[in-house]
Amino acid sequence: MPTALITGITGQDGLYLAELLLAKGYDVHGVIRGQNNPKRELVEDLLPDVRLHHGDLTDMSSLIRALRDSGPDEVYNLGAVSFVAYSWENAPLTTDVTGKGVLNLLEAIRLHTGDRPEHVRFYQASSSEMFGKVQESPQHERTLLWPRSPYGVSKVFGHHMTINYRESYGMHASSGILFNHESPRRGPEFVTRKISQAVARIKLGLQDELVLGNLDAERDWGFAGDYVEAMWLMLQQPHGDDYVIATGETHSIRHFLDAAFHHVGIEDWSRYVRQDERFMRPAEVDRLIGDASKAREVLGWKPRVSFPELVALMVEADLEATQNGW
Repeated sequence: MPTALITGITGQDGLYLAELLLAKGYDVHGVIRGQNNPKRELVEDLLPDVRLHHGDLTDMSSLIRALRDSGPDEVYNLGAVSFVAYSWENAPLTTDVTGKGVLNLLEAIRLHTGDRPEHVRFYQASSSEMFGKVQESPQHERTLLWPRSPYGVSKVFGHHMTINYRESYGMHASSGILFNHESPRRGPEFVTRKISQAVARIKLGLQDELVLGNLDAERDWGFAGDYVEAMWLMLQQPHGDDYVIATGETHSIRHFLDAAFHHVGIEDWSRYVRQDERFMRPAEVDRLIGDASKAREVLGWKPRVSFPELVALMVEADLEATQNGW
């Protein structure tokens, strides 16, 4: 039975990845921050077979303990301060967790494995936000990185550190440059979930306005459940490498609104949606679209859930949750 250790297990990706690995027969462990983490109960209820360890990406000694106690064959680093807008409010914390946290975990693994650095396979959750002010479209593994937020800058640091540990120490270390991926488990602070929740409440007569920022930003949106499979596939390869994971399609916030409101029978959403400068980014990323050719050819990966299916899935989940008072 292979063993996996996941940081960020309480997040959207961590939950889907843990489910996938358990289904494949893994012994799954998760790192959770804080004794009274409010999401601990969610993990324990949803994934009772996962064993949790207290740890913090800013505290290397806690990571070494988690590695010692779990003895993993694979480590998936999904932990981060992941809400891009918040990174402008607290750039130092974002840097410590999302950037330096990667270095702490890589170094902890190096110390844990001793003279067998390839013994533990490592996955780093890189991000399409690293491309920022995009220099070419679509973006692939060799596209110049030009981040436009403290979050994006921190992800670039972690991405290059992962490459450096692979090249310097012979670690089996891979980075998945994942483009936007969503699901009903997405946090309510993210724009896609903010939309799906509001559309459900508007349909049920519980809300009459949705306030957003830039409606013209374009993203390559996929389903998180599809994307975690790519993470696992990377660590099954003979050598570590970097892969773009994306659908190859781009849609604007307006398109997302079209699909979400259409799903509940509202064709003209303009009377419900208002823009507010407070929700505009200081430095916007206008358009992201990924070229996942390498992942298709090497990993045999491709997305299964289409954009309309993804939006419908999220709206339906929030309709059910709202109706049942969840």
